[in-house]
Amino acid sequence: MPSNQQIHLDNRPVGEAVASNFKLVTAETPALADGQVLVRHHFLSLDPYMRGRMNDAKSYAQPQALGQTMGGGTVGEIAESRNPKFAVGDKVVGMGGWQEYSVVDATQPGALRKVDTTHVPLSAYLGAVGMPGVTAWYGLVKICVPKAGETMVVSAATGAVGSAFAALSKARGCRTVGIAGGPDKCKYAVEELGYDACIDYKLHDNAASLSKAIAEACPNGIDGYFENVGGMVLDAVLPRMNAFGRIAVCGMIAGYNGAPLPLSYPALILTNRLTVRGFIVSEHMEIWPEALTELGTLVATGKLKARESIAQGIAAAPEAFLGLLKGKNFGKQLVKLL
Repeated sequence: MPSNQQIHLDNRPVGEAVASNFKLVTAETPALADGQVLVRHHFLSLDPYMRGRMNDAKSYAQPQALGQTMGGGTVGEIAESRNPKFAVGDKVVGMGGWQEYSVVDATQPGALRKVDTTHVPLSAYLGAVGMPGVTAWYGLVKICVPKAGETMVVSAATGAVGSAFAALSKARGCRTVGIAGGPDKCKYAVEELGYDACIDYKLHDNAASLSKAIAEACPNGIDGYFENVGGMVLDAVLPRMNAFGRIAVCGMIAGYNGAPLPLSYPALILTNRLTVRGFIVSEHMEIWPEALTELGTLVATGKLKARESIAQGIAAAPEAFLGLLKGKNFGKQLVKLL
């Protein structure tokens, strides 16, 4: 069996996460038992939620254990199989973690899913046609509840979730506005992702200035808002929400290092009778088949062209992850392992 390089969480962050929180180790791959398969990972997914799991704090997910392989989504192929449902060479998506190989009990429901790479690239199953895409679908369809002609807004607009949100929102006939950092991302958002407008939050040093720019891009106000960032961005959006607007809260990356994120005008939630709902997409597995079908079709037909940032090799994962938390990625952040 092959040796296996892994990234472990060595110690917990104090404030901002740093590279020394992680440790690269080499482990032996155990022999397979009946029902198990050996997966050779091609790509590893890096996602903002992983920062929260590094803390030993009460949250919606169990903290990442110290001295163990960092958890995360992976795509790859079956390298060896002792399970009749999986053959060597099958392309699969699972939660193999930050390592080159994983041994998976393929008898467990949902542990591993075969994917078709005929029309959808393998890496897309970690982004647009994976958890981020389904996250965008759930927040838009089930919480923002879009109607044709309404205005939908999303922060972190060019990331893996935002990219899918744009395609899904435009498919429903909505004016779709993004908030992103930097002129290159905003240009890409409009020219390639199909946003009607994109606001560069880096041009604004306070919520009032950003809110004015949002008002110009959303002349009819905002009916649905998908929140990935929090902080100043949420303060800027709230005054622009229409009565009975809907806000899907998916992430608060501005506060992932532990600093509190006070809300300047919470009374606006009452004044405008807003629906504000947080969600975790893994708690809604019943919608995944419908969401993945639509997302796969959008990718296969070229209506969703999500960009990827790719780091090379398992050792590059920590720095790529820390860059993701600072917005250095452009699109979905992946680590290429093969």
